[in-house]
Amino acid sequence: KNKATAKHLGDLKAKLCAARRELLGPEKSGGGGKSKGFEVQRFGDSRVALIGFPSVGKSSLLTALTGVQSEAAAYEFTTLTCIPGVINYNDCKIQLLDLPGIISGAAQGKGRGRQVIATARSADMILMILDATKDDAQRQMLTKELNDVGIRLNKERPKISVTKTKAGGFKFNATCTLTELSSEVCFSILREYKMFNVDVVVHEDATIDDFIDVLEEAGTAPRQYCKCIYVYNKIDMLSISQVDQLARQPYSVVISVSKELNLEGLLERIWQELDLRRVYTKKKGHFPDFTDPLVLTCQRGNKTFTVENAVGLLHKSILDEFKSALVWGSSVRASPQVCGLKHELQDEDVMQITKMTAAEKIKKMHGKKTGTTLAGGNTQVDPTGKKEKEKKAPLKT
Repeated sequence: KNKATAKHLGDLKAKLCAARRELLGPEKSGGGGKSKGFEVQRFGDSRVALIGFPSVGKSSLLTALTGVQSEAAAYEFTTLTCIPGVINYNDCKIQLLDLPGIISGAAQGKGRGRQVIATARSADMILMILDATKDDAQRQMLTKELNDVGIRLNKERPKISVTKTKAGGFKFNATCTLTELSSEVCFSILREYKMFNVDVVVHEDATIDDFIDVLEEAGTAPRQYCKCIYVYNKIDMLSISQVDQLARQPYSVVISVSKELNLEGLLERIWQELDLRRVYTKKKGHFPDFTDPLVLTCQRGNKTFTVENAVGLLHKSILDEFKSALVWGSSVRASPQVCGLKHELQDEDVMQITKMTAAEKIKKMHGKKTGTTLAGGNTQVDPTGKKEKEKKAPLKT
């Protein structure tokens, strides 16, 4: 690829991103605020949003999975507001949101598209409901609408580090071979963002769009990297060979809500993709409580599966008194095993927290024993005895 062409393409993409940001940004005048019917309180351990074109079976799927009666009819735009429901699966509560059908141009505000997509940004996963009897253009159009507002489906954040500095100019370094990005392209894009003193480190073969996504994180519309499952409904109207072809596509599940086909398989796939981990707590001398687990996710707390995150979900004040944790389960070699805050827990582990004693709290408060203070206080002592030697008279020779 020609270097001058790549640099020019980078400039154009940066300008296009800035123009799109101004177009899709919130209106400065008028009576803004939240849209009635779309503000839904977060409930449960995770949140999943249903997105699709009108009349593809979103409301019927919500009723089949949660039991909540969402109005369904033979005409389009039956659902006009956000309708929540709760899935109880493996002792976890998963909130399911039935959103109105979106149309082409929803990112620009057509058909209340902005409110629908803004609600989808708060979800941990998106279920894209598709009509199996239609072509794959519906999937591409929905992906484009979500991509225009900064929702990246089934992608991870690019491994690019951008650090602003007070001086020193532009510095570029790459730890791998790059095919599209280069020092000149990055400098040209940064100049459009009016960033001149920057250190850039690229750890993977990223594209120009990936670099712009990282720069947009500091703006008003940061990118949202979200998992997505493509759910093909109405498979009872297709042949077995067509259903098999759809089911073999990546991130795809085939169902039929009217015939109740493969609904359990859909729930299992949602559980696998959400990667929820249940941790059961235990008091000393008692059996574990297997009725109400702590659920660790990639979105809650400090977004890790460590003991520290589990203790913080119980109560943050326990972290100040935390000494160690006894862990039973697949995450340890021997059950039980004494673990610290950085130990990573697995699904269905059992954890017992050990708190510090009063003496250990005082010791932690004053740091390690260095011999300069008495234990349990700030009384200064001289462990070397230099001051006493100075007071004594010198030896006669």
